Amino acid sequence: MNCIIIDDEETARAIIAQMISKCPELNLIQDFPNAIQAIKFLNNVEVDLIFLDILMPDFTGFDFIKSLKNPSKVILITSDKNFAIEAFEYECIVDYLVKPITEYRFQKAIQKAETYKIPSKLDEIKPVIEDNANEFYVNIDRRLIKIEMNSVNIVEAKGDYIHIKTENKDYVVHSTLKKIEDKLPKDLFLKVHRSFIINTKKIIDIEDNSVLIAKNVIPVSRANKPELMKRLNLL
Repeated sequence: MNCIIIDDEETARAIIAQMISKCPELNLIQDFPNAIQAIKFLNNVEVDLIFLDILMPDFTGFDFIKSLKNPSKVILITSDKNFAIEAFEYECIVDYLVKPITEYRFQKAIQKAETYKIPSKLDEIKPVIEDNANEFYVNIDRRLIKIEMNSVNIVEAKGDYIHIKTENKDYVVHSTLKKIEDKLPKDLFLKVHRSFIINTKKIIDIEDNSVLIAKNVIPVSRANKPELMKRLNLL
């Protein structure tokens, strides 16, 4: 089984790598100090098994799993026993190892991984709702102004107004973020923060908890980050 390690502690990665080297059925491809680097790697490479730490800065192991469209088998590795109940809510999680890990317990986890099959979730697949509208209209100074969907970079809420920032011009409209969110196509736009909706096709860069669109740095809330990472997998 091809596998990777994701753990922010260098020593922990080295210990797991040493244990993997003693298992002929495992092939360690790479290890990562954070989940973001691993997600970028998994956009291009498929693996069979992921050794995943839960407690990492900014992006936890659970956040990482939520961000994956088709997660591989996962063996969680942590120093905290208190996440066990939450861990087994995820179908892809094979086992839960508590640090320090013994050779015996590690081998048992690998045996489980070899025979474990992630349950099919075909019954949970939801149809994509398509929106054929290419534009919408806003009322500014008693004029209806047409805005092309593809030209919108960012929608920002400021009090009782929303700021619609397009490629060429900005518009201020008396409305709510929820109202315009309902009009925007879900496959193109995503609410990444309580005050921001972004056009995911306009993302230039993503770093930690923010994205860069044009010259604007937009904050991304922790709750919305997994869905954003899912979208990036499709780009």
